[in-house]
Amino acid sequence: MYSLQKPVGAVIAERLLFHCSVSTNPMRRWSTRSHLICSVDSQVAVRVGGNFYFDPHPSDPMVDLLLIAGGVGINPLYSILLHAADLLRHTHGHRCAPGHTHLCYSAKNTEELLFKNTIIDICHERPDKLSCNFHVTQQSSDIEQELQPYTINGRISEEELKRHVDPEHTLCYLCGPPPMIEKVNSDLQKAGLSEDRILFEKWW
Repeated sequence: MYSLQKPVGAVIAERLLFHCSVSTNPMRRWSTRSHLICSVDSQVAVRVGGNFYFDPHPSDPMVDLLLIAGGVGINPLYSILLHAADLLRHTHGHRCAPGHTHLCYSAKNTEELLFKNTIIDICHERPDKLSCNFHVTQQSSDIEQELQPYTINGRISEEELKRHVDPEHTLCYLCGPPPMIEKVNSDLQKAGLSEDRILFEKWW
């Protein structure tokens, strides 16, 4: 299972051209083989499914999005972030656009923060509506100057989550390793977010 990395509007506009990331992993045969056997113009069969997406309707109440990613768990959340930004660009404040979207993204080091430059650029478009924090847990070198305003040494803390949780309005999407999901889920519920407002992506 792999997650699309384009917002719905872009996929439609580009006639079903979609992007996904596949990392090499010796424990997952296709992840490794795809790098060896696929090239430009290769034909592959795909099947679409899953229930981890943000698809608001005009009649839905406005929500604030909290996106929490660990490692390669950024993939579906990056797509949701792009979609939120697209909605803000094209709906002119209508109700189907989210209120505020905040991304918390944790990785071992800044080298492993996928899409970091694009994420920062997106947040610069609408700083009143889009924001992000990067967390690094095993950083051994100096953090690049351009990343310093966004980067925190250490895991995503319960205190940080509390700052971004409004029990009435926050909808959280969470994707990462199982221990992280369990810890963050517990912290979110301690912060007052109900279980039905915490959505998971589990690929294992």
